[in-house]
Amino acid sequence: MPNATLVLDRSTSSQTAALYDGEALVAEVALSSTWCIDVINLLGGGVPERIVVGIGPGSFAGIRSTLAFAQGCTLGANVELRGIVSPAAFAREGETVAVIGDARRGKFWVALFDAFKPAREIFQVAEPDLPAAIPAEASVVSPDASRIGAALASLFPSRYAAAPELKASDLHRAFTANPGLLVPEPLPVYLNPAVRFD
Repeated sequence: MPNATLVLDRSTSSQTAALYDGEALVAEVALSSTWCIDVINLLGGGVPERIVVGIGPGSFAGIRSTLAFAQGCTLGANVELRGIVSPAAFAREGETVAVIGDARRGKFWVALFDAFKPAREIFQVAEPDLPAAIPAEASVVSPDASRIGAALASLFPSRYAAAPELKASDLHRAFTANPGLLVPEPLPVYLNPAVRFD
C-alpha cells in the first residue's frame, strides 16, 4: 500500500485506528476486544508504508501490545514505524493546552503544548502542586475525565473542559502539523518505575 499510513492508539479507553492514503483519511474505526482483527480488516490485506503508534502515557497493556503488533508488521516488510506521545491528539493550533491525566498514586501527569510543539517533557505532579505547574494561559483537558474530571474542574473552573475521546485521526493531524512529534524506535512513555510484588 504505497503512500499509506496506519495510525493506532490504545493508550486510553477510546481505542482507534485510522488509515490514510497520503493525507486523505480512508477510514477510522473503533477497536474492539479483537482489535488485531479490526486492524487487519481495516488494511484489507495490504501492508501500509508507515505505521504510527500512540506511545502514551496511558494503559500499559494497550500501549505495549499495540507496539508489539506494529513491530511484528514491520518484520520482513519495508514498513516505517514511528511513535507519537498520545496527548498530542489534544494539541490545537494557536493555543496553549495542558493535557492532564491520572498517573495514580495521588499524582497527575501533564503534557504541555504550545500549538503543536511540546513545551517540555511530560512530567508528574502531586495535586497540591498542580495549579502552579500549569501556565495561566493554558486551557486544560483530560483523557481521564471519568476519574479526575471533578478534581480538574475544581482546580481550573474557568479553563477545564473534558476532552473529546482520543482518536487516531487527531494524532495524524498533530504529526502532520509538526512532523517533529514522530519518534523513531518508539518505546512506551513510562512515568513510574515498575513495582515488584513479592
